[in-house]
Amino acid sequence: IPSPSLLPSQTQWLTCFFPIYFLAKPTLPTNFEENTWATLKSAISSIFLKQPDPCDLEKLYQAVNDLCLHKMGGSLYRRIEKECEAHISAALKSLVGQSEDLVVFLSLVEKCWQDFCDQMLMIRGIALYLDRTYVKQAPNVRSLWDMGLQLFRKHLSLASEVEYKTVFGLLQMIESERFGEAVDRTLLNHLLKMFTALGIYLESFEKPFLERTSEFYAAEGVKYMQQSDVPDYLKHVEMRLHEEHDRCLLYLDVSTRRPLVATAEKQLLERHISAILEKGFMLLMDGNRMEDLQRMYYLFSRVNALESLRQAISSYIRKTGQDIVMDEEKDKDMVSCLLDFKASLDTIWEVSFSKNEAFCNTIKDAFEHLINLRQNRPAELIAKFLDEKLRAGNKGTSEEELEGTLDKVLVLFRFIQGKDVFEAFYKKDLAKRLLLGKSASIDAEKSMISKLKTECGSQFTNKLEGMFKDIELSKEINESFKQSSQARTKLPSGIEMSVHVLTTGYWPTYPPMDVRLPHELNVYQDIFKEFYLSKYSGRRLMWQNSLGHCVLKAEFPKGRKELAVSLFQTVVLMLFNDAQNLSFQDIKDATSIEDKELRRTLQSLACGKVRVLQKHPKGREVGDDDSFAFNDGFTAPLYRIKVNAIQMKETVEENTSTTERVFQDRQYQVDAAIVRIMKTRKVLSHTLLITELFQQLKFPIKPADLKKRIESLIDREYLERDKNNPQIYNYLA
Repeated sequence: IPSPSLLPSQTQWLTCFFPIYFLAKPTLPTNFEENTWATLKSAISSIFLKQPDPCDLEKLYQAVNDLCLHKMGGSLYRRIEKECEAHISAALKSLVGQSEDLVVFLSLVEKCWQDFCDQMLMIRGIALYLDRTYVKQAPNVRSLWDMGLQLFRKHLSLASEVEYKTVFGLLQMIESERFGEAVDRTLLNHLLKMFTALGIYLESFEKPFLERTSEFYAAEGVKYMQQSDVPDYLKHVEMRLHEEHDRCLLYLDVSTRRPLVATAEKQLLERHISAILEKGFMLLMDGNRMEDLQRMYYLFSRVNALESLRQAISSYIRKTGQDIVMDEEKDKDMVSCLLDFKASLDTIWEVSFSKNEAFCNTIKDAFEHLINLRQNRPAELIAKFLDEKLRAGNKGTSEEELEGTLDKVLVLFRFIQGKDVFEAFYKKDLAKRLLLGKSASIDAEKSMISKLKTECGSQFTNKLEGMFKDIELSKEINESFKQSSQARTKLPSGIEMSVHVLTTGYWPTYPPMDVRLPHELNVYQDIFKEFYLSKYSGRRLMWQNSLGHCVLKAEFPKGRKELAVSLFQTVVLMLFNDAQNLSFQDIKDATSIEDKELRRTLQSLACGKVRVLQKHPKGREVGDDDSFAFNDGFTAPLYRIKVNAIQMKETVEENTSTTERVFQDRQYQVDAAIVRIMKTRKVLSHTLLITELFQQLKFPIKPADLKKRIESLIDREYLERDKNNPQIYNYLA
């Protein structure tokens, strides 16, 4: 170090000496490990024996720290393990032979487990440094907590009586709860958590628990199916499944939920699917039990049994529908019953079956099957039902209600295979409504035509639309006729006449019925014919007398009335302008009306509710020797009176004739389809031809009928059989 008093050139250096001391290596006190362990052992024993220990926790923690720092952690770990094992073993052995009361015994086990958990937590707290150093660094060494669990599990399995009695007690408590008894759920929760913590829950508890559950519900399922009706049984099953779900939330391990619920479902539901459906499905459907059906659907979906339910509803619809369709005595109400049935099924499908698409298709298929069990009758009756709804006189029915009814009927129409039968009857009834002015609403009529057009195409409704065009055109023709010179100069006075000019191809075919008209009506017809042919040259008019209707003014001694009658009734009544009394033969000669039609006409005038004529002798049938007289005593509260036109009511012959025309049209369609196919293919086997015909034809037909049409075309030389193979047809150009 330079001296500050000297110049730089005279600097002198001083040397300082710093002595170095070497410390000796410290040595552990004699018996350090033994003494330290003795202190820790005393503390561990005090913890297990629940006694106070004179040594405070800080000193105990420091003792563990010292042992670990001096590489004595392994020895300490083994000594702690040995000490814990001794106390745990003693605690579990003390439970052997304890109380026969299972609940008391389970409480003792829970107390033992809770004590063990508290004690191990305290020991782990003292030896925390051991856990953080030695345990982490040494391979395959458990933490103190896991070591304690392993010891508890080991000695619990050695004390087999304790384990068995614990499991048995748990199962008994759960079964008691299933029988409705109150149990200590907290006790159950703690003990089952003990099993989970020890890693023996699955093997020691869950397996026997599921077996016991299966036995319990197997017996209960059989018992309740015998004692209860289906709605109550389903409610019971639903309640049981909720209980088991809650049980999992309250004290069972979460992993048990799925196998537990599956076990209950199998024994209560899966085993009894057929019995449930056989015993109660029809009852629920007939009673419209929406809530119970919804419960059934929900429960069946849990066990993948919806296919069985779907088949059951198909069978139910077919059986119930067959009772509706095949009962000829109830034909009058068939359509109403089918509409109600379909509406009920739709509601059940929406509310109870969650709008399941497969169920929707099943309902459609079953409905199509049942409605075509009688090939043509349902189509005819649906047309008649529409006629009733669209005909004037339906009081209390709003336009919205009528529109809704049309939509519902259209659903039934979709299921009909013989739509041509429906068309024939609908066209015939529509013609009557239009010609007699019986339509409730022209808008509703046109709406129905529009719906049919949307469903089946314009070809289906072409003739129906043509009928409306004829009616509209007839109005214009009548207006023009009234303004014409013929009408102004030649028409007889006191008569007003309106004529419907109909296109033959659009309207139904009506049999010609001759009648000798009064002179006034003949004159009117001739004048109109002259006017029409002068305007539309080249056309031919044919008068359809059976469709005519009139309003007659009648002078009775008790007052003037207007009578709404048919043309045949008009012709008969006008005879009594010149005679007071006429025999049946006189009337027949004067009118030239066909015998059967005349008898029906006279019945309506003399034997019905409105008796404008008197018949001698009295009776409901008209005989050859009967005579008729003007009824001087006739009276009625209304001014205009409708005399029921019996001849306009459909007869069996008329229906048969309509059906026969449909079948004839079908034959033409089959012939045309065969020729069309063969013209394209030239050569075709019988099987392939039949297959293509079924694809093209829109109505049901038997293979035998198709074979007859093929034979007919062979006879008419449209087709020929192959010389080498008679099952192959050739088209003859």
